[in-house]
Amino acid sequence: MKRILLPAGGAILATGLLAAGLASTAQADDTVSSDVLAAEAKAVETVEFWTKSNNAALKGAIAFNPDALEVSKIKSGGGYTSDTKPGSTAPIGEEKKAAVKVQNVNLPKTIGKVFFEGRDGKLYWCSGTSIQAQYRNLVATAGHCVYDIAGNDEVVSRWVFVPGYYQGKAPWGIYVGKQAFTHYDFDVYEDFDRDYAFVTVYDGIGGVAYGADKVSFEEYKAATAKGQKTDIKGTEVTEAEYLSGIKDPKTFPYYDIKPGTAKKVTGPDHAGAVVDKKEVTKATYDAALAAGKVGRGTDFVYGDPVTEQVDKATYDAYSGLGVKSTDAAGNFLITHYYVQEWYVPGTDTKFYRLDYYVISHKLKSVGRLGDNVGGQGFAWNQPSAGKYVRTFGYPYGPHLDGNRPYTGVTPKWCYGKTASKALLIPSKKVEEQQSLKCAVTAGYDGGPWLYKYSNSKRLGYVNGVTSLIADTDDNKRYDTITSAYFDGETNVIYKAAAAVWSGKLIK
Repeated sequence: MKRILLPAGGAILATGLLAAGLASTAQADDTVSSDVLAAEAKAVETVEFWTKSNNAALKGAIAFNPDALEVSKIKSGGGYTSDTKPGSTAPIGEEKKAAVKVQNVNLPKTIGKVFFEGRDGKLYWCSGTSIQAQYRNLVATAGHCVYDIAGNDEVVSRWVFVPGYYQGKAPWGIYVGKQAFTHYDFDVYEDFDRDYAFVTVYDGIGGVAYGADKVSFEEYKAATAKGQKTDIKGTEVTEAEYLSGIKDPKTFPYYDIKPGTAKKVTGPDHAGAVVDKKEVTKATYDAALAAGKVGRGTDFVYGDPVTEQVDKATYDAYSGLGVKSTDAAGNFLITHYYVQEWYVPGTDTKFYRLDYYVISHKLKSVGRLGDNVGGQGFAWNQPSAGKYVRTFGYPYGPHLDGNRPYTGVTPKWCYGKTASKALLIPSKKVEEQQSLKCAVTAGYDGGPWLYKYSNSKRLGYVNGVTSLIADTDDNKRYDTITSAYFDGETNVIYKAAAAVWSGKLIK
């Protein structure tokens, strides 16, 4: 067990919860550090932020991939020092029967993506899992997926957990983080030997931030007068339907018109102008020829005259600009003369049927996280070497050589024995992290290391979370993941978080 000693006379970190109106957590000692993620009013805004425009923000987030999480210089150290006896807390819904050993891995319902806004204003995600707690409201993830690792000792913004996330869909709802718990040494000193966090979440929210209800014109006017959000949508209809609709006082408010515009005659160099022919008299045409107006421009000759043969009735009735004549065979002819005309085209008049809407919240509470997806158990001071674990997460980022084998769309897993010796990574203050051979990339961090995972029940015991991703053989491909060792102090922090209630956002 490693501890970073506090300066002489150093005070225990205050939680700040009383000022935020949240229940304070009793501190067993100076191990537990707790910070508010979102009080209720802020949490509602957070849900609206992620769900508006069909979950656009969720879809736009990228895997959190700071350089600080990529390491290449690591070495094995000594063993671990347990600070208390081993212990565990059973997962939610665990059955007392032997696990079924099969090759096909059933992904746990508890895993999902942690979304947040970084201090740089960008939207990111890590991996995480639901974990057993008294109020079935707890998420386990990496500390760096909750706490800013830029050195300012603050939590990130707009933190949510989405179990089972898939391409913008939240099948079991979105859970806003209320309160974060981590080790004091990670919060204050960024000691990656304590790179883990437990986050209480409000009851899940499903649906969309706002939806539209179609209403009558009178209801629309009343809602607008009250300051409610409203909308009008127009559907193009025929002129006949429009004329019929505006005759009836009851339906008149449901129709509108967008008047067309006439074409505007211009010169040939006018922006947006097009050229067409314009019929003129023979005298105008001849004058244009005589003036040398042949080529390009208004009143310039458009081309040769066009002569058409018509029947006698058409010939007799014609009174246009063309010249009437007959030929030697007695055929009736009309000759048309044209000049060029440059103009900006007009627009047609359009007719619309109007539909009126009142915009309202369509979000609904979907209940507690643990009730919806279950919760993994928790284990501490377990064997540190040669322990079989199964890890899960959503890898997405590139390898060091630029290769990007993962999409981040679906979760992946690794299985194997933890290394026999602890890791030493001085750049991260790491002296006793555990490691596992696993060729994943950024986005996988924060995902659970599950001890004694039951493939049939999809449950096990969280005994670590992915912290760092390493290239140990210097081939520019990541091959190893690391996790903080969960000891008795980790259990103190977990128990503090597991006993805190969060509540509902939508009553």
